[in-house]
Amino acid sequence: MVQIYYHYTQIAAHKRSRTKYHYTTDKEHLASQHRFLTEWTPEKFIQEAEQIHEDVAKYISQVLERKAYPEQAYKSCSGILSFARRVGPERLANACRWAENLGQYNYPVIEEILRKQLDQLTPEDEPAAIPSHDNIRGKEYYQ
Repeated sequence: MVQIYYHYTQIAAHKRSRTKYHYTTDKEHLASQHRFLTEWTPEKFIQEAEQIHEDVAKYISQVLERKAYPEQAYKSCSGILSFARRVGPERLANACRWAENLGQYNYPVIEEILRKQLDQLTPEDEPAAIPSHDNIRGKEYYQ
């Protein structure tokens, strides 16, 4: 047992968990505004993301996988999914594709992409061709 005292008065007693690096939470001890957090699961976030777009679901899956404990990614996932209400599902899906191409999986990256409106840019298929001109010597000139 773990016993907590305040001014020599016991205010709490809990069963000790001997599992290393593991979170323990007693739902009864959570504040009422935090009890909804216990209902969050990776499956819930992925399911909510699938309703928005398959690219968003793929991105959320990666966000969850990259943390040692999925609980550490819940706030980030919640924030990412909230962008669907603020900017629309299409922009969020585009932002998730951009972030995935960058290999970045977190809330600040999505926020920055949306803020700078990078999700609305289309990548160029081909680089612009240089027109031929007499003053352009080319790579052969410098050999």
